[in-house]
Amino acid sequence: MTIALPAQQMAERRSFKIDFTWPVLIGFIALLCVLIILPMGWLVYYSLVDQDGAFTFANFRQLVDDPVFLEPMMTTVIIAVCSSIACCVVAAPMGWLVARTDMPMTKLIRALVTASFVTPPFLGAVAWEILAAPNSGLLNKLYRVVTGAPMDEYLLDIYTLPGLIFVISCYTFPYVFVLIANALDRIPSDLEDASAILGGGAWTTARRVTIPLALPALLAGALIAFLQAMILFGSPAILALPAGFHTMTTKIWSLFQYPPKPELAAAASLPLLIITVILLRGQAMILGRKGYTVVGGKGAEPRLIKLGWWLVPAMTFVTIVLMLPVFLPYFALFNAAFSPIATTLVTPWNATMHNVWFTFFELSSTKTALKNTFMLGAMSATLGTLLALVISYLTARQAVRGHRILAFLATAPIAIPGIVLGVGLFLSYTRPPLVLYGTIWILLIAYITIELPAAYQQLQSAFKSVHPELEEASRMLGATRLRALRDITAPLLKTSVLATWCFIFVSTIRELSAAVMLFTSETKVVSVLIFDLKESGDLGAISVLGLSMLILTFAVVIGVSRIPGFGGGTRLRNT
Repeated sequence: MTIALPAQQMAERRSFKIDFTWPVLIGFIALLCVLIILPMGWLVYYSLVDQDGAFTFANFRQLVDDPVFLEPMMTTVIIAVCSSIACCVVAAPMGWLVARTDMPMTKLIRALVTASFVTPPFLGAVAWEILAAPNSGLLNKLYRVVTGAPMDEYLLDIYTLPGLIFVISCYTFPYVFVLIANALDRIPSDLEDASAILGGGAWTTARRVTIPLALPALLAGALIAFLQAMILFGSPAILALPAGFHTMTTKIWSLFQYPPKPELAAAASLPLLIITVILLRGQAMILGRKGYTVVGGKGAEPRLIKLGWWLVPAMTFVTIVLMLPVFLPYFALFNAAFSPIATTLVTPWNATMHNVWFTFFELSSTKTALKNTFMLGAMSATLGTLLALVISYLTARQAVRGHRILAFLATAPIAIPGIVLGVGLFLSYTRPPLVLYGTIWILLIAYITIELPAAYQQLQSAFKSVHPELEEASRMLGATRLRALRDITAPLLKTSVLATWCFIFVSTIRELSAAVMLFTSETKVVSVLIFDLKESGDLGAISVLGLSMLILTFAVVIGVSRIPGFGGGTRLRNT
């Protein structure tokens, strides 16, 4: 009797317990649907109506017939194709050198590639503007000093279509490099040894074994490079507009300048969205269809090829490649931050802290931008991680019907370019009943939506490492699903949860494409402040803010990489 009474009391206590699990889970599901479906729905609606609200296809006809839109379309295609080819030409041999040869300092090389990966492309464009502007660029000044050329001659002009392609390629090639290097790392030497035993030479083995196995990764990397070059806004806005031409992203942005043309902006955004979906689907098919399996046990580690006398040319090639997105741009930003004139070489005698003082203590927008950036970063990281955690739980544990639809919605924003999402959110929240434009809440929605796919994929993979029996044991003892997730599963995933939080935070403070469509004077963030300062030509303040952003980014990335047990990689989305 003494044993049965406590059990009875526990049963009675459980019978009066209110289970909030399903209302909370349904709330998260509804939030996910609103985040994705609402802006895309308004985007489609506005593309099919005129200014009076009447149904029409005139917006799409104007895109096809008007040279004002045809030229940016063709320019965007040219940039994307050329950048994709350039990235493959550079990243493929570099990935092979790092993964399959005895080249020294490969860990450092990979770390420097990561540095170019996390550098915001718009900041890289500003740095190359300091380096290669025709009249004032540091490299052109050096060229004139060395050769004695007259002042009107220059070596490089960054304000051209080739200049824009070059800058975009500098910050897109890491996507291709990572895919190729990882693919080559996974190819076991057994396969190449078998080819050698059967009489195949080095070139035959490479042509018949190594290259076919790495080719899917190369093709997927080419598609990603094409996609990234097509949807970038920051670099074209900084380099193409002064040169007098548009890309599709800058043209969409210009349609919201006075007088605004939201219908045309919506129509121009849909082709970018459709092409993005097609390219991502193509990448998934390429990576998913081709593969290899080692039969009979664990494959041997890749056998490194000795470079011999080719080592010096190989190191020279890698050094030059890394100079373009990392060493030279970082030097340009540092020089501009501490030089009295951004395009004058800093020395111990003319170095100054004026730009730092002006940026943080005299520029009125800095405090507002810093406050908004850190507040939005913390809120986006917290809410985004929480949303991704719940959705990952529902899909990994197949806890609800339609879990595959939830998985699709959680990953769908990866196919939405930032500028397109900005247009969709602008159209969604500038009218009753929910007017959010002009508040930080619309930026918060944009940031959470953009970073949700990376957060979801990271946590969904982490859930697979936690056996569901632990949650089932908790539920057998009377815990609800929500409490089991909070008290059992989430603590076991704390490393992945923390890493996801940090990466969302970093990605948020770098985001420009959506923010530039949604900000007001009171909701300005650091990335938008840098963009505004570019229009006023204050390169010193830009460099100070840019270096501050980079320092914070690398501090967080290094901190996350040192978390015990952290082995996953969360992708950072460039803008």
